[in-house]
Amino acid sequence: ISESVAAGARFPLESAQDPDVGINSLQTYQLSANPNFALDVQTRVDGSKYAELVLEKELDREEQRELNLVLTALDGGSPPRSAHVQIHIDVVDANDNAPVFNQSTYKASVRENTPSGTLVAKISAYDLDDGPNGDIVYSFSSHTPAKVRELFALDSATGELRVKGQLDYEETKLYEIYLQAKDKGAVPGVAHCKVLVEVVDVNDNAPEVTVTSVYSPVPEDAAPGTVVALLSVTDLDSHDNGLVNCFISPGIPFMLSSSLKNYYTLKTEGALDREKAAEYNITITAKDSGSPPFPAHSGTAQITVQVLDVNDNAPTFDHTTYRVKVPENTPVGAVLLRVNASDPDEGPNGETQYS
Repeated sequence: ISESVAAGARFPLESAQDPDVGINSLQTYQLSANPNFALDVQTRVDGSKYAELVLEKELDREEQRELNLVLTALDGGSPPRSAHVQIHIDVVDANDNAPVFNQSTYKASVRENTPSGTLVAKISAYDLDDGPNGDIVYSFSSHTPAKVRELFALDSATGELRVKGQLDYEETKLYEIYLQAKDKGAVPGVAHCKVLVEVVDVNDNAPEVTVTSVYSPVPEDAAPGTVVALLSVTDLDSHDNGLVNCFISPGIPFMLSSSLKNYYTLKTEGALDREKAAEYNITITAKDSGSPPFPAHSGTAQITVQVLDVNDNAPTFDHTTYRVKVPENTPVGAVLLRVNASDPDEGPNGETQYS
């Protein structure tokens, strides 16, 4: 009897036979106590008795797979005589249970750049029905975006969710994946769950240095703290992987300062002297604070700063004193001596005139 049969259904039973007549013949039937069936004894036109099982409470295979009843036939003799027969009822499964997930939401975390095939989560559902009605197939919900299907694969038999494509934290930090479990019944039952997959950042991006302004040339008499260049740094990674520090090579009269996160100012730190260094090629290096910092993930930028000459040097003669002997009778206009003076300054500042 199917568990889907409604209450009130009747099932005729085979009649007992008694060759006696009158009161000594078959008079009634009795049924052993049970929670589902009652017995209805009917009388035919010829006076013979027969019985029908009447379903009073619907069957539930998941609660009880089978029932064993005892039907007793009684005559009216004194003393009465009886006969017994076993009634074995198999409760046939109906697809009256939908699959059920053991939790409605699963949470998992996976590092970006994780190799394909890595297990992310395993979902699990059960179905109390029997046979195909209880066999479960897992799949993505119909409204799952194509991008999710490209990045993740779901085993329809085991419920294992694995990495399929290339995960990128900088592109998407969290995926909300809707999955379903469906049984194989003629009218399948369906259950739904979601998996929240957090993508964990990996230090896979190098900092980038962008020079926004350069003020060059710089006068050699510029005061310490004079702004030479403005620059910014970016790193697509997060947390410490995206925390960037900038520095320049030591031993040069410049410094970096920062008043806002990821924004830096290149300033003069000491006195400049064009006569010692007319140009500086400054390398700005940015490194993140990842653990460990990616060796290849340091960004650099080159800034060329020219030093503008200031007339800060006086001409100097080759000698402080010149001595010359002049013969008498030397004609007017004769060259007696050539003196030489030099000025390390540049351009007009370094041109000398004699008087």
